[in-house]
Amino acid sequence: MLHNVWKDAPTIKTVTCKHTNASKFSVSNVLTVGKTYEVKNETEEFIFILDNTGHIGGFYKEYFE
Repeated sequence: MLHNVWKDAPTIKTVTCKHTNASKFSVSNVLTVGKTYEVKNETEEFIFILDNTGHIGGFYKEYFE
């Protein structure tokens, strides 16, 4: 299970959260607007970051700059 080692993996890049206005999901409890996050993995649609809970979370790219 590759995602178990992403927390210790080197950072690919950093991104800044631009909003937490989600229509379907509540992301305001794990993302902070204006905060910079370390990207651990990335796909075409999602970014996997170390979020405010200290765990790896997958989020749509629309939340980040």
